[in-house]
This record gives sequence, structure tokens and C-alpha cells, in this order.
Amino acid sequence: MRLFRHGPSGRERPGLFDGSGGMRDLSSVICDFDAETLSPQGLARLAALDARSLPLLPEGTHFGACTARPGKIICVGLNYTSTMIELDVPRPEAPSISIKPSSALAGPDDDIILPHGSTATDWEVELAAVIGTYARHVSPQQALEYVAGYCLANDLSERDHQRHHGGESVKGRGHDGFARLGPWMVTADEIPDPQVIDLWLEIDGRRIQQGSTSDMLWSVAELIAHISDYMALEPGDVIQTGTPAGIGCAQKPPRFLREGNLVSLGGTGLGAQRSRVVKASSHDYRS
Repeated sequence: MRLFRHGPSGRERPGLFDGSGGMRDLSSVICDFDAETLSPQGLARLAALDARSLPLLPEGTHFGACTARPGKIICVGLNYTSTMIELDVPRPEAPSISIKPSSALAGPDDDIILPHGSTATDWEVELAAVIGTYARHVSPQQALEYVAGYCLANDLSERDHQRHHGGESVKGRGHDGFARLGPWMVTADEIPDPQVIDLWLEIDGRRIQQGSTSDMLWSVAELIAHISDYMALEPGDVIQTGTPAGIGCAQKPPRFLREGNLVSLGGTGLGAQRSRVVKASSHDYRS
């Protein structure tokens, strides 16, 4: 199944694609994609629905983030061989992880709002895994059984805020709109091997990133197992699994997002995102 959330920002409702590619509204069946819905039993109930009996949504429907207010958005750093080579750093001993707040969620095509005073907002196309079952100390062999589905992510960071404002990377990762998920989540049964997904990102039509999840240092299963040793993974939690070479801070000279840029990205079976970069306006900040 392909599951999505649609409607005005902050008032999104759940939906799914029918067998003919039509977008259907699920709000008469479930309130949102929560722990119960994302469980194996909840997904089985959705799969058993006659999707064509649900209200058909019009073309051009606005997509929101494909999951609602996850308890944790976990970011994995330096997880591609190509990125390690590009940055000229040694292979890490273990995956590096950090956390984004759920307030960073945004829809796939919403404007990218540059933070106030931003000089180094960077892009990262990623595969994200959405957890469907509580996971604690799971093995790599069983880890994928805890995944509800996968989606496309643009894991934005403000590098100056990340590195030079007190040493806490969340200051650069946690800005509003910096966790862009969707347009839809593909349930795990349709992606039995998440290590064969191609990813790409373009800025103003120029291909900047091109890679495959086969290049990961640690597979999705290994990441889930590793993270579950340090914190419980709960239904709805999102793991952004790292990005291939081509990030802005590694360009020579470094290149970052500027007002007016058009950012497009996509992944095999995961759809595409297309966002315009804008400056923050005065109403984006409280006095």
C-alpha cells in the first residue's frame, strides 16, 4: 500500500492509493496514522478495505508529511561509503545518531523556509523507515519485521547552527520544516529489501546527489538493531538513514540553499518532492 496524509497544513487527514492509482480519503475509517494503525494488525485491516468505496480525492491534493507527529525523528550521519570518501574521513566505528523534534515535520512540496540569519542550509536526500512495532534490543536478522513502511526524506540542516552555536547538532537540525517526509509511505511488504533503492536530488534542475542504498555502511536492519540498544523504538518513530555523496558542505567551494532555489528529489517507488526555497518572513517569528 501507499499511504499518505492530505489537506491543509496542521489539519491533514489520512489517505491511501487504490489499485488504479486513485487517491482515496481514509478519514471515515481512521483518525490518522497512529500506533494502532501502523501496527501489523492495523495495516492488515487497511489492506483488506475496498479502497474504491472510499471518497476519491481530486488531482492536485496537497500532501502533508506522510506520518503524524512521531515521538522521535532519528537522524543517522555518515552512513554512505560515497559520503565518507567525499568528506575524506575514516569509517566510523559505529553509526552516529541524533534527534530532530517532531515540530520539524513538513510536507514534501511545502516551501523550504530558510531560518533567520541562515548562511549554510544544506540538503540530504534519504530513505526513511517508519517503525510499526515497539522495538527494544532487536537483532539485525529480525529488525525489518518492526518496520511499518518506508518513505522519502529531505533531512535539512543549517551547518553553521549545527557546528558553531554551542556544539549541539540539534540546533542546526531542528528548525521548522527541516524533516520533510513523503509524499507517501510504502508499506514494508512492498519493499522487502530496502538496500536496492536509488536516490537522487537536484537543485534548479542540476543533479547534485545520485546514489543507492546499497552503498550504506550499515543497512537499515543494522541501524534499527543498533538504535534499539540505546532507546526504545515506538510505532510512528522515524529513522532517517543517511545520505549519499553530494551534500552542500562537501562541494568545492561549499554551496548552500539560497532564496529562489528549486529543490527536487526522489527515490525508487517513493515518489518525489519539489520545493521552493524562501526567506523567513517577519510573521514566522514571535516578538
